Amino acid sequence: MICRILSLMLVLLGWPAAAALPVTQAQVVRTYPHDTSAFTEGLLIRDGWLYESTGYEGQSFIRKKELATGRIVQSITIPRPLFGEGIVDWGNRLYSFVWHGGKGFIWTLPGLKAAGNWTYSGEGWAMTQDGRQIIMSDGTPVLRFLDPKTMKVTRRLTVTAEGQPVALLNELEYVRGEILANVWQTALIARIDPNSGKVKGWIDLAALWTRVQVANDDAVPNGIAYDKKSGRLFVTGKNWPTLFEIKLPGGR
Repeated sequence: MICRILSLMLVLLGWPAAAALPVTQAQVVRTYPHDTSAFTEGLLIRDGWLYESTGYEGQSFIRKKELATGRIVQSITIPRPLFGEGIVDWGNRLYSFVWHGGKGFIWTLPGLKAAGNWTYSGEGWAMTQDGRQIIMSDGTPVLRFLDPKTMKVTRRLTVTAEGQPVALLNELEYVRGEILANVWQTALIARIDPNSGKVKGWIDLAALWTRVQVANDDAVPNGIAYDKKSGRLFVTGKNWPTLFEIKLPGGR
């Protein structure tokens, strides 16, 4: 499994051999139940609650859950035929968007009541925020920075590793001055410098992927959530039975 994933990663990046960037093996601190029907697209923690968005047409939801038990306490449905993607919180609002169609939604927090819409160009994959701007991925090596007041693009950042662009950036999370990004269809999370776009290192989830034993080619690692108050980092995957709390990279 690990060899297959790393080989795919090298092909994506066009590398002839493994790069010198540090690779941190994910170390599990604790595990929690995760809904295997959830095709995870976005994940975040807010006031102790886990918020998760899911994909597939007709199966796209945004759900508020108990972190410890996975119990759904509230759920809203993204209308057909839209394919739900990432979510991000800003102030007392939750922003969501879809894969195709350029349609974004705004919801109240904590009530998850409809509060407006917004638009964007191209595809929508994932979002996070750094306290100043919302950061968006679209499956390319380029991240977009959005003004939360207007949701207009203010900056674009190309992500590279050893000088090569990194494609297929998916779920995002801003953690202690770094942008963490799942690289779709691999077990790797990129640790990105938000100023230069350079990958500082990788977090390898291969052992966790093997551990969940989900016999589904689409059940790839996706979903990163950081609890700022407790300093805890969580990861999961599409249709995985487990949400993992892992150690922060560098032992921080």
